[in-house]
Amino acid sequence: MSQTMRAISLPRLGGPEVLTEIETERPEPGPGEILVRVHAAGVNPADWKIRTHGGFTPMGTPAILGHDVSGTVEAVGLGVTLYRQGDEVFGMPLFPHQAGAYAEYVTAPARHFVPKPEGIDHIQAAALPLAALTAWQSLVDTAQLAAGQRVLIHAAAGGVGHLAVQIAKARGAYVIGTASAAKHAFVRGLGADEVIDYTAVDFTEAVRDVDVVFDTVGGDYATRSLKVLRPGGTLVSISGPDEPELLAEAAERGVRAGFTLVEPDLYGMRAIAALVAEGALRVEIDSVFELADAAKAHEYGERGRTQGKIVLRVG
Repeated sequence: MSQTMRAISLPRLGGPEVLTEIETERPEPGPGEILVRVHAAGVNPADWKIRTHGGFTPMGTPAILGHDVSGTVEAVGLGVTLYRQGDEVFGMPLFPHQAGAYAEYVTAPARHFVPKPEGIDHIQAAALPLAALTAWQSLVDTAQLAAGQRVLIHAAAGGVGHLAVQIAKARGAYVIGTASAAKHAFVRGLGADEVIDYTAVDFTEAVRDVDVVFDTVGGDYATRSLKVLRPGGTLVSISGPDEPELLAEAAERGVRAGFTLVEPDLYGMRAIAALVAEGALRVEIDSVFELADAAKAHEYGERGRTQGKIVLRVG
């Protein structure tokens, strides 16, 4: 096995053009860690936000971006019993700290990964962890979405949104999504009961008395969404830290509101893998780029027109 690997370096913060392919030292697994040969790496909005601003945990540069990993265990560190060489795994290791998924190899704690479901390939698996865990932790852990409840999911055709629709349906919820008219058939195909064209209709006039709102958009969506919640309802936002004004208005309306930041989660990943194996959760792949074209993947993603996920083919 080579002692070096290809990777995409972020030498400094900036636009997509700063991303550079390099040859660098291959990492070695420490105690409790595994070395994963990366076959595919997911590309997420968090990646280009980190590239531009440094992210929630400001990092030094140069750095290697990327959190979503699907690949094969190459070696295991001291004390690891969950996996052995040759096992296929996927996960979202170390977030919000850097995992370095835009590379041929990654090392991370063994319990930040779970076995890859046999029914999907590495491209599909790499598209899942961050987006699916975000939806799972927001809807299930934070909002405690239950069967029979009504949930409004903003940007229901997006990378996180389209997985949230399916997770909510698997929980037995009545799902309302917002999406442009061109994406309504796609969102309904995921199981949504209603779809609202946000470009033509004010969702605050079209929706009432929902139990949960999942805001993946940001801006004024969170504040406006408070209007459609029933008393005792929950707004979960992933767009940024809580604004005092939002929390104050939520309290006045008798609802809960808050920002959720996804984190590595063995049990959540196992639940996601089980939904995939059951056929209750599938990921939509918008586009696949080669590792060397990571800058092009970022340029494309930042246009905000994707339906589903962007993935880098590494292996």
